[in-house]
This record gives sequence, structure tokens and C-alpha cells, in this order.
Amino acid sequence: MAWRGCVLRWARADIISTVTRGNRFTLNTQQRCSFRKAAKETKTKKGVIEETGPSHTEPSEGLIHKRGASPPVHPSVAYTHPRSFGRLVKPLVFTIGFTACSFGTAAIWQYESLKSRVQSYFDEVRADWLEKLRPQKQGDLRKWINQWWNGLSEGQRTVTGIIAANAMVFCCWRVPSLQRSMIKYFTSNPASKTLCFPMLLSTFSHYSFFHMAANMYVLWSFSSSIVSMLGREQFMAVYVSAGVISTMFSYVCKTASGRLGPSLGASGAIMTVLAAVCTKMPEAKLAIIFLPMYAFSAGNALKAIVAMDTAGLVLGWRYFDHAAHLGGALFGIWYIMYGHELIWKNREPLVKVWHDLRTKGPGGGGNGGSGPL
Repeated sequence: MAWRGCVLRWARADIISTVTRGNRFTLNTQQRCSFRKAAKETKTKKGVIEETGPSHTEPSEGLIHKRGASPPVHPSVAYTHPRSFGRLVKPLVFTIGFTACSFGTAAIWQYESLKSRVQSYFDEVRADWLEKLRPQKQGDLRKWINQWWNGLSEGQRTVTGIIAANAMVFCCWRVPSLQRSMIKYFTSNPASKTLCFPMLLSTFSHYSFFHMAANMYVLWSFSSSIVSMLGREQFMAVYVSAGVISTMFSYVCKTASGRLGPSLGASGAIMTVLAAVCTKMPEAKLAIIFLPMYAFSAGNALKAIVAMDTAGLVLGWRYFDHAAHLGGALFGIWYIMYGHELIWKNREPLVKVWHDLRTKGPGGGGNGGSGPL
């Protein structure tokens, strides 16, 4: 083979990423067009040797694994990122610390709620008395909202704030100037430079409306049961901790398999709620919203969900973040069987310390008490 000239060319890996072009933000989870722009050919120069180095593919920020319902269009991209488990030490410490702080805050919150319950009772009696003396207004919007709010169960009132937070984050995804920040902080990716805060923030993040609607519907459906079991304060600690723990489980599985990529959604935390209710009440009857004629027990539903996510994790299915789903379900099962006794039942020393600080001495009144379950 005659060589008139040689070319030195560095083979660069194609970085699949989510970019902001002008004011338009495109995700690879949705197929915008069936045509692709042809790659430009590199022209050769004389007098330079041509070499081709090994290519290195970095994880995509555009291929987002949803912890919910909508599968991505291009799930077959394989990532060959170095498996560095050392990068997971910081997220692990964050998970442990955040979980401890969540349950500690919930214990103090419950103490303060019990302490102010008597005062709240007298305030409500006074408000009802004034309402009777005040002349009724026709079409009073505030009164209608109060009646609607009072008609909700405690669990539904508790998750209303969570649903509102998810709706706000969903709207932020539609602001072009926020796209870079949303990808950085509201998608969890073990290959990203920002590892800790997205573990929590991605739990409130949905890019697809159907994804968010499905997750929030399940949360609303199980809200009354889970809050009656755990109480408002303990439920909030379990929910936010479940979001972080399920993301940590996803980090480990993605790093072990080498298939890195961003994820988002509340499904990991919602799987904890679903698993907790099904574990506590395995004989309860459940049904699918579109197929109400087919009822099945909660225990069988939990077994099917865990089996499906385990199969998806082992077989490498890329439609959902099965690792986050499975991590959330396992945490829910563990918490009902063992975690409540190990964590919540042993909160009394912390409550006593807080009580002593609030009353400036151990002789004051008040008691943390034991929460419902």
C-alpha cells in the first residue's frame, strides 16, 4: 500500500448530552425527528501519521431513566464509564446523615405538635364561635377552600404539599433558562460532579406530565393509609429518606453495571409507601384504575412488583430505573418489619434532650410519647 501522506487524528468519543440550543431544550427521551444530521468527515493532511486511539463514551445526560411510567425512546445506549466505587463514599455519608436528621427532625416536630395541640383546640373553638356570629357571605371563596381542606383526610392534607412541590419543579423544567440547573441538581447521576443534593431534589422532579400524574395519583391513593399507620411526622421522615435511599441504591447498581445515566422521579419514595402499606396490610384489596374489575391482594401485588423490578435489574432493562424502584420497595418492607422498632421507638432520648432545652431544665413538663403504628 503506497503512502503519499499520513494523517495524525485523535479519535474522540461522541458525547451524547443534553444541550440548550437557543431557547429550545431537547431530551433524548422524546423522539423529535426521524432524520439525523450526518457527522462531518475529518479531512486528512499530508505529512502526518494517522492513528486511532481507543474511544471512550461518557454517560448521557439526555437519556434520562424515569422512576415512573414513560419509557425513553432510545434505551439501548451503553455507557463505558470507569467503575469508581470510591465516588460513592460521599453519597453514602450523605444518605446516612440525611436519614438520621430526617427522623430526628420528625421526632422534634411531633413533640412540638403535641405541645401545641391544646392551644390549637382553644383557637379552633374561638374561630368557630366567631364564625357563627359573623354574617355568612354568599360565594365566599375562602370559606369554600376551608370547607374543601377540612373535608380532606390527614393523609391527603399531608401529601398536598408534596404534590405542590412536584408541580412547581415540573413547571421549572419548562423554563429554558433553567435547563442547565435542572439537569445538574434535579436529575441524579452517579457520573455527575454533583452527587448529593440531586439524591433528594430528583425525588420531586418530573419532566413528563404523565410521569408526574401517575406518581402523584398513587401517592394520593395511599396517603390516608400510610399516614394513619405512621403519623404525619414519621411519614414525612420515611418519604424523604426513601427518596435518598432509593437513589443511593440506584447509584450502586449503575456503578456496578457500568451503565451510568441520569434518573428522576418520585417513584422510589412512592414504592416505599406502597411496600409499607402492602406489608402492614397484605390482605387489603387493590385494583388498577383502568381495570377496576380485577382485584388482587396487596401482598400479591407487592410480590409481583418486586419480582418485576428484580428481573429488570438483572436483565438490564432500560425503560425504568428498576434499581431505584427495588431499593424503595426493600426499604419500605424493612422499615415496617424492623426499622420502626429500631428508629422511631428509640427516639425518646432525643425528645428528652429537646424537652430539656425548651424548658431550660429537666423538671419541666411534656413528653414525647410514642407515635402511632
